[in-house]
Amino acid sequence: MADNPNKGHRARLRMRLFEGGEKALHDHELVEYLLALAIPRRDTKGLAKELLAKFGDIGRLLGADADTLRREGLSEGVIGTLKIAEASARRLLETKIEGRPLLTNFDALGDYLQATMAHRATEEVRVLFLNAKNMLIANEAMWTGSVDESSVHVREIIARAIALGATGLILVHNHPSGDPQPSPQDICLTRELTDAARHMKIAVHDHVIVAGGGRVSLRAEGLI
Repeated sequence: MADNPNKGHRARLRMRLFEGGEKALHDHELVEYLLALAIPRRDTKGLAKELLAKFGDIGRLLGADADTLRREGLSEGVIGTLKIAEASARRLLETKIEGRPLLTNFDALGDYLQATMAHRATEEVRVLFLNAKNMLIANEAMWTGSVDESSVHVREIIARAIALGATGLILVHNHPSGDPQPSPQDICLTRELTDAARHMKIAVHDHVIVAGGGRVSLRAEGLI
């Protein structure tokens, strides 16, 4: 059997990764190496660059669902490799917030939220429900779509908080547009929720908006 002509190149990528960490490789090189795990006898550099150009960045590529990746003609093995990479990255970030007070670990929480929600193609609203020690009780997707029906959404969140026995919460949602700046509807929902929760002795600690262009804390912006 002939030697794999790409073996030397991949060994050099691997050594750069070992010696310099993930920052030593460009995004297309990280994707190239991932693809090579599933299709080892093919030069995967061109495909890596093509996929990044099509999806926009590595976050959107790894965050794409399996059906979307299938439509790009990728094999089940390649899709599995990309999704394993995404799941591993999320799991690593989860370990940095599990079992710790979230309000004193806010940077790690922001990184986790950015990784899990920023590159979604559709808008999703999640609520992190906390106990009296600000530990996470539940991390739940409450709805997908816009936040226009504020009063309906507020009732849903308050009812769920009471059912869980939560004393605090953090509202999170993504902007698929890539711009994390809060809209008037975002601000309205936040204020209505804060007012309603106060009457039930539930603290709204923050509303975090994540997007490809970064993240915004409404509390840090003085909007809570």
